Amino acid sequence: MELELWYTEQHTKNVRFEIKVNKHLYSGQSEFQRIDVFESKEFGRFLTLDGLMMVTEKDEFIYHDMIVHVPMATNPSIKNVLVIGGGDGGTVRELTRYSSVEKIDMVEIDKLVVDVCREYLPQTACKLDDERVRLYFEDGLKFVRRKENEYDLIIVDSTDPFGPGEGLFTKEFYGNCFKALKDNGILVNQHENPYYSEYAKSMKRAHVRIREFFPICKVYQAHIPTYPSGHWLFGFASKVFDPVRDINAEAWNSLGLKTKYYNTDIHVGSFALPNYVKELLESRD
Repeated sequence: MELELWYTEQHTKNVRFEIKVNKHLYSGQSEFQRIDVFESKEFGRFLTLDGLMMVTEKDEFIYHDMIVHVPMATNPSIKNVLVIGGGDGGTVRELTRYSSVEKIDMVEIDKLVVDVCREYLPQTACKLDDERVRLYFEDGLKFVRRKENEYDLIIVDSTDPFGPGEGLFTKEFYGNCFKALKDNGILVNQHENPYYSEYAKSMKRAHVRIREFFPICKVYQAHIPTYPSGHWLFGFASKVFDPVRDINAEAWNSLGLKTKYYNTDIHVGSFALPNYVKELLESRD
């Protein structure tokens, strides 16, 4: 009888998500977290940190399309970008597709994550050596504290709000992001899922904190099969740009970028949220 291997992730105390695994390709422990890479028939290779799914070859395009192209289509003049987290390289890969982007600083606390992704996930890590990219292996919270009026766009591509990513969900962090952005700057962050209560709590907490600093605060959504509940949110905060009103669809479409998920219709549609999500975001408790 052939032995079956399954990767199991606990989405809540009462819900589990499983993927059949062909091979366990890598396992290591950095000073911050446990890092594993698996190979599966359905999702290709995938990376987990402390037993939580971060990225799969099959559906990573959805997350990376939405976290990058939404702000880039809202302001096609973005030149200087800061990526906090994003060790798998997918966010940087999408940003490098824009010739107008001049500088990408990526701050990842865990160098081992980047090294492992370079070796096992070249699909996402393939542009980390682009000449516009500078890698910093340090705490994103401390890095952004030192910056003022420097970036057109900050993308917080972080893990969930516990463990190494915890500091990236604090009031101090969002205040520092506001300061590090130029007068027309945009902040985009992964915003958790609204469906399971623990995630919804951290989503609301982040939203309330961001709203204290930024005059324009919107939330948009995408469907990502391997993330808890499959329903994932992103936060869009800006000093001047409204992502629905100010999208420059013509300019973005004229670039001729080939994307698998994002298009300018989805851009607008992704900001149309279900009522229960609106209520969660608007409630103060």
